[in-house]
Amino acid sequence: MGGELGDARLWAGELKALHERFVHRFSRSEPRESALAYMRGLIAPLERKNGWTLAEEAGHGGPDRIHRLLNRIDWNADEVLDDVRDYVIEHLGDPDAVLIVDDTGFLKKGVRSAGVQRQYSGTAGRTENSQIGVFLAYAGGRGRTLIDRRLYLPTSWTDDRDRCRAAGIDDTVAFETKVVMAKAMVRRAITDRIPFRWVTADAAYGFSKGWRTELERADVFHVMATTRHDTVVTRWALDHPVHDLFPALPRQKWKRRSCGSGAHGPRVYDWARVEVRPWHREDRRHWVIARRSVRRPEEISYYIAYCPAESTLDELIRIAGSRWAVEECFQTAKQECGLDDYQVRRYDGWHRHMTLAMATHACLTVLRARELDTGKAETDPPSSYPSPSPKSDA
Repeated sequence: MGGELGDARLWAGELKALHERFVHRFSRSEPRESALAYMRGLIAPLERKNGWTLAEEAGHGGPDRIHRLLNRIDWNADEVLDDVRDYVIEHLGDPDAVLIVDDTGFLKKGVRSAGVQRQYSGTAGRTENSQIGVFLAYAGGRGRTLIDRRLYLPTSWTDDRDRCRAAGIDDTVAFETKVVMAKAMVRRAITDRIPFRWVTADAAYGFSKGWRTELERADVFHVMATTRHDTVVTRWALDHPVHDLFPALPRQKWKRRSCGSGAHGPRVYDWARVEVRPWHREDRRHWVIARRSVRRPEEISYYIAYCPAESTLDELIRIAGSRWAVEECFQTAKQECGLDDYQVRRYDGWHRHMTLAMATHACLTVLRARELDTGKAETDPPSSYPSPSPKSDA
């Protein structure tokens, strides 16, 4: 019991310290207090985290104060996110960190929540009525957490301005593809001098030649998943299909390596790389990397890398495998920090909830890093966090 109380005091104190960083973003005491109460509720071991349960956890007589915080009181979630991100970099900053782009779905009923429609949700693995958020994760040597977010608005929304206005979406908010959103978040990280070395993303983003070219022109190293139909410049063709580079490759060119630990142990594949874009600066290289299933050799995935000339295949495999860190962020943020527990319909409300949920996740990640620093959590898995209080079996 003493350890549980100690954990509770630990996360409560750290959450308050993080909250102090952005209290100046609120002009009145009520939203300041409500923001801290909201984060405490998100991190608490509640079976459901909605307006009523969070209000009860905060000792409020009803959910009105929570609803005002998310929907009516004037405050800028992007400014708060800047403060949260500064906190992340102060405690987890790493010049060798990886920025990871991915999206996740939030299943929703009805048609009035901003951005909701029947669309493919990777979370559900099928087409469902849902909202889709595009996120940027920061993965360094001391931990990984989410540092940016944007709600995707399909054309069914942006083509209907009356519907947008009803959900609090300004007329200036136009349709943007998920790739455009990803570009904007990474550009922002570059402009704000966030310390990192690599960018990675799955094929839905990595297939964009335009984005890869933009990153290369900024000399941003990247390992991007792509599809077998992508093409590259080689000595033999300007549009050489990536899948055509590997069938004739000698067997000794394939290396069996793990790209990190998954839910069922090390993720082991056979890997090979072929250099492309041979006419370029001497200190940089372009590679196409193939990842082949050990049990099903016909299953091959592809990546395109831009990197320092001295980068080894093992290093590029590590960066490719680091993309799974964002999936761990989604899982822990949803399970521990209420990322997907919200009852807001308005565009601003979505971004406000996500910002405060991401703040709680960042707080737990920093606490986890401190435990590792002091050797207190040597046997815990990397994705476990200090528990705010004992959870019931219900």
